[in-house]
Amino acid sequence: MTSKKLVNTVAGCADEALAGLVACNPNLQLLHGHRVALRSDLDSLKGRVALLSGGGSGHEPAHAGFIGKGMLTGVIAGAVFTSPAVGSILAAIRAVAQAGTVGTLLIVKNYTGDRLNFGLAREQARAEGIPVEMVVIGDDSAFTVLKKAGRRGLCGTVLIHKVAGALAEAGMGLEEITNRVSAVAKAMGTLGVSLSSCSVPGSRPTFELSPDEVELGLGIHGEAGVRRIKMASANEIVTLMLDHMTASSSVSRVPVQSGSSVVLMVNNLGGLSFLELGIIADAAVRTLEGRGVKIARALVSTFMTALEMPGISLTLLLVDEPLLKLIDAETTASAWPNVAKVSVTGRKRSRAAPAEPLEAPVSTVAGGLTSKRVVLVLERVCTTLLGLEEHLNALDRAAGDGDCGTTHSRAARAIQGWLKEGPPPASPAQLLSKLSLLLLEKMGGSSGARPSHSRPRLTYQPGVLPWMPAWRPCRSTGRLLQGTGPCWIPCGQQDRSSKPGKAQGPICCKF
Repeated sequence: MTSKKLVNTVAGCADEALAGLVACNPNLQLLHGHRVALRSDLDSLKGRVALLSGGGSGHEPAHAGFIGKGMLTGVIAGAVFTSPAVGSILAAIRAVAQAGTVGTLLIVKNYTGDRLNFGLAREQARAEGIPVEMVVIGDDSAFTVLKKAGRRGLCGTVLIHKVAGALAEAGMGLEEITNRVSAVAKAMGTLGVSLSSCSVPGSRPTFELSPDEVELGLGIHGEAGVRRIKMASANEIVTLMLDHMTASSSVSRVPVQSGSSVVLMVNNLGGLSFLELGIIADAAVRTLEGRGVKIARALVSTFMTALEMPGISLTLLLVDEPLLKLIDAETTASAWPNVAKVSVTGRKRSRAAPAEPLEAPVSTVAGGLTSKRVVLVLERVCTTLLGLEEHLNALDRAAGDGDCGTTHSRAARAIQGWLKEGPPPASPAQLLSKLSLLLLEKMGGSSGARPSHSRPRLTYQPGVLPWMPAWRPCRSTGRLLQGTGPCWIPCGQQDRSSKPGKAQGPICCKF
């Protein structure tokens, strides 16, 4: 069964995707009759080196998202996961040559089709008298032994776009740029991992994984990796990836060691949530710094994808100060992240929180519950809530976002942790005050705010009337309407209207 895709036609998806990018970016233009995007200010490049790259579509934002001042001059795109045609590559070379550039550098990922087609276009352009050079990028660190085809071109190619773009913007010549980026490409490596495969529009997924497996060392075209491993935590997977990338026995290792300075790229392969991306980035930074590696820059974004693949790749580039300045150079490319020119390692990452105001002492209530009884009751409540987590989530999914059980379980765990710190107050007023602050801090969501919204001094009065002053701010700031959400409001109104001496209505509460 083919996967669902938001496309108009399978045959036209690559053209329409590129057209959409150009339509929304006034700095880009299409080359008529070709799947080629170019800078709209080509005339400003007179006397400078042009940079062209490309390959199959499906890797967005690579490569067209990196067109701009300080990066690529243009991109030639093929169909999804298919190398672009020689004629389109040659047309792009001619277009930048006619704009007055002094030469063109082709930046190509190491795949057979790309090497052949870009290589043929280079030879034809040279035959026409156009100076053209080509660098082939292979940054894959998956294979530990040398393969005939060499290392595959992965996300590290984007760093080469950046370095070459900065050199071209500085007015460097074609030969010097070619030599510099070729050297840089040898000092980096990339490794990917994915939770499942991807699928080309109109096709089935390229491989299958069981629910407890992840694919290590896969490419960007849905091809299988070097091995499958059991699903593990983010910390464990990142550690495994970095171990694999830097293993001394691997021919594709990145020679990173304690004291090395690196640029770290954390790349979303297409379908990973940004929540997970942040967790992976944190794990990578902690692991590298724990090994004595200095992270000069950390680039965390979606750079080069494999359609909707839910995975990540890590890229390490060894840098010195001159190379770091090229990474930091300004660019107008829309997909390049705005990163501060400050080292990640050594930077202060937190500041002290403001001190909490001292609470006035609360008088105890005579005959209050003992701490021992309070502990037993709270432990029973917490255990019950934890046991009902999935049941409450299921009920909530029928009308909400399905997190009611998770939210209350988070509160239960927070209370359990608080109970371990010492005996709770015996005074009901103090106990409720402490619990409200704890829920406000740890529970989250509207459920955490409701019991904590207002903390007037508690007075003994049966019924729900004492709760109403605390509920009114929730109703106003939370915009709660009668008949929606928790049922305290109508019950409270009913009780407030009850005459003295008459039985009050029942307290209804919907979680």
